[in-house]
Amino acid sequence: MRRLVAVVSGVTLLAGCSQTAEPHDDLQVTDNLTIAVPATSPATSKPVGTVIPLAKKITGLVIAPQARTIALATADPELLLLSLDDPGAPARSVTMPGPVTAMSALPDGVLASVGISKMLFTVTLPDATLTAMQFDSAPGTAVASGDLELIPLTDAKAIEVLRGGGGPKRISGSMFRADQVLMTGQHAVVLDRLRTALFDIDLVDGKIGAGQRAGQGAGNATTDRYGRVLVTDTRGGALLAFTTNPVMLKQRYPVPGTPYGIAYDPNRDLAWVTLTERNEVVGYHVAGGEPRETHRFATVVQPNSVTVDPDSGRVFVASATGGGVQVMQP
Repeated sequence: MRRLVAVVSGVTLLAGCSQTAEPHDDLQVTDNLTIAVPATSPATSKPVGTVIPLAKKITGLVIAPQARTIALATADPELLLLSLDDPGAPARSVTMPGPVTAMSALPDGVLASVGISKMLFTVTLPDATLTAMQFDSAPGTAVASGDLELIPLTDAKAIEVLRGGGGPKRISGSMFRADQVLMTGQHAVVLDRLRTALFDIDLVDGKIGAGQRAGQGAGNATTDRYGRVLVTDTRGGALLAFTTNPVMLKQRYPVPGTPYGIAYDPNRDLAWVTLTERNEVVGYHVAGGEPRETHRFATVVQPNSVTVDPDSGRVFVASATGGGVQVMQP
């Protein structure tokens, strides 16, 4: 039986640096750092459930629950919108100034980053009203909570903090890249895919706190209702669970098959992980002392992204090679 590795001591923390210092990583073993990417999937598959044909290379998808809408990022300069209640209905297209490179859900819309334009769009749904913010670096996967918005600026190695009507505040230090910001309650963290590390964000003092290595090559991350951050270790073949404030690796569970996409169902405590090497998606129950596999389904080809409707439990997996969107009811 595959066993959980619980990490409670002997961990290596990456200390925060000053905002003017160059990042230094004592754990860096190569000068040629590269971001982890999904495996090239088998060219054919026999997906279960229903497949909605879409001749688009889908790079990400999220659900806006109050708007009952699924938003899909594609390799084209557009955002596709599907009805959550009738996903087989024709998709609506929203023109964007470039391909959407990162996306996160709002209750009634999405935050969509267009890297080539260095812009972040708030897309209010269902009417698809766009509000744009311009930056000096490509924004990554942002997050909003109440009147607080945290926008990672990838190549600027910084977090832009917007709160209510107040002016922007920039936090930098320690990171090689700022790819994805996540919040658990009042605590925030940032995922650095190049350094493959997770860092606390100190919003009070305006600095990056201590961090920790996130496996051999972090892919994507999400949060659960226990205040943890769940990360796919794409190169290392594992599901990682971190606490925050301070960030600390608590669990490492082996997941063979090049895990990449991840989504969490808070009503069923299921973490859904796509295995790009196998054209599969696996559901892990994460409420106990160790993850427990409860579901495993064959997927569309190149299942790089996944999302889940917490109301119905339906799982949506998108193909990055034009194979459509797969809908499964576990």
